[in-house]
Amino acid sequence: ENYLFDLRTNLNSYAVDKMHFIFGSITNRKKMETIFSTYRPQLIFHTAAHKHVPLMEENVDEAIYNNVFGTKLVADLASRFGAEKFVFVSTDKVVRPTSIMGKTKRIAEHYIQHIREKSSPRFMIVRFGNVIGSKGSVVPLFKKQIESGGPVTVTHPDMQRYFMLISEAVQLILQAAAFEDVGHVFLLDMGKPVFFAITVMLVNIFYAKTLVSNGEEVMRNMWLPKLRDFIQ
Repeated sequence: ENYLFDLRTNLNSYAVDKMHFIFGSITNRKKMETIFSTYRPQLIFHTAAHKHVPLMEENVDEAIYNNVFGTKLVADLASRFGAEKFVFVSTDKVVRPTSIMGKTKRIAEHYIQHIREKSSPRFMIVRFGNVIGSKGSVVPLFKKQIESGGPVTVTHPDMQRYFMLISEAVQLILQAAAFEDVGHVFLLDMGKPVFFAITVMLVNIFYAKTLVSNGEEVMRNMWLPKLRDFIQ
């Protein structure tokens, strides 16, 4: 609930009386039905997910329950209660997924693509790379390790990722919501992926440990080279 408290505090200077801050789980069917029936949201940004790869490798049941069934419940309720638009925030980990987190988000993407064909809401998917400065981003972790004197932990010398700013992520979500067409997966052109080893070179006074975590990939793509997608 700390995130919700921080959000309410940050928005305190705005018209808070017109806002509702509700604490709960997207897997709680009774509560979610109450929320939808009471407030009838027109525009839904579905961002809730368990996203930390190593943790989800050790907690497969929770990853599936939240990322798959939680997404299904919210999407079903959006359709049932007449929402106009539904933006599902996904991840680059869904492309040839090797992790539990990536596979659960890929299944969720498939369900969104399935339900959009028979529902009135406009369903869109936004696929992110790594958002610099967000909760769980590797950049704050590197910064903390440097401030504490090292070591800087790079899981593989060839590890590379796509990065985007928080402002770019927000803009991508809002642009996706503005589109009238449905069925698209929206991606940000993030240029070339960044090698993590560059970070070590910049702070080479520290020793860098290298060990690939469970479920992690050395190189990650935002899309498949072919149109046909699949789950490994």
